[in-house]
Amino acid sequence: MTAIMARSLRSHSSLSRLCMAAQFRKGRLLSTDSNKVDEPFKVEEAETVNVPPPLSEKLLVLGGNGFVGSHICQEALDRGLNVASLSRSGRTRIKDSWANKVIWHQGNLLSPDSWRDALNGVTSVVSCVGGFGSNSYMYKINGTANVNAIRAAAEQGVKRFVYISAADFGLVNYLLQGYYEGKKAAETELLTRYPYGGIILRPGFIYGTRAVGSMKLPLGVIGAPLEMVLQHAKPLNRVPLVGQLLTPPVNVTAVAKVAVRAATDSVFPPGIIDVYGILRHSQ
Repeated sequence: MTAIMARSLRSHSSLSRLCMAAQFRKGRLLSTDSNKVDEPFKVEEAETVNVPPPLSEKLLVLGGNGFVGSHICQEALDRGLNVASLSRSGRTRIKDSWANKVIWHQGNLLSPDSWRDALNGVTSVVSCVGGFGSNSYMYKINGTANVNAIRAAAEQGVKRFVYISAADFGLVNYLLQGYYEGKKAAETELLTRYPYGGIILRPGFIYGTRAVGSMKLPLGVIGAPLEMVLQHAKPLNRVPLVGQLLTPPVNVTAVAKVAVRAATDSVFPPGIIDVYGILRHSQ
């Protein structure tokens, strides 16, 4: 019996030595110190693959020195994007520190040769371009200028384009015919050129603190209470003639958040986002 046990122990010891040797050859043997690893394991861990850093997103804001555009620039900077702006006047008059981080371009969308260089390296565009005046002027600024921008961006290979349009206010549309016809022309061009990467935001009245020269107008005093009331009155929009006038206002910060998200998030749904969608996505 003693002889049998001795042979069994010797066999077990031999088997253990064989297993240890096999593990050593595979480079997996750990030393008795748990903080140290034998040399073969170190060699395996030292092998690395050089992976280039991800490309940085660059957002071009058309009309970035305006009320809505400046908030979009700030939101994009807060998200770590490279931000450029294009407008007829160039650099904003705002003295805040964020303005020094934006690349300011001066150009006129109605004169393509004056601004095409602004599209270099751009991955997405947000257009806040619009204006009021005569019908012909409003169509040109809201329509033709934005159509030119959409076509140029598509030809340049820009991935996503967000257009800040306007809610349908029914009777008001007739009074501002050139304004809304221009908006519609730009929307049609965008949906044609960017069926999968074009987003149209249709806010109504956009409120926030608006700078007019040296004065600051606190539009939120009126806009915020109206938003709280009217955002729950969506069924009233169906009332003939006056229903569309009850479209709730929206904070400029919410518009900026949704615009930047739409411009940079590849899974953000393309198409038209009304004021209720803006409120929902901003939350």
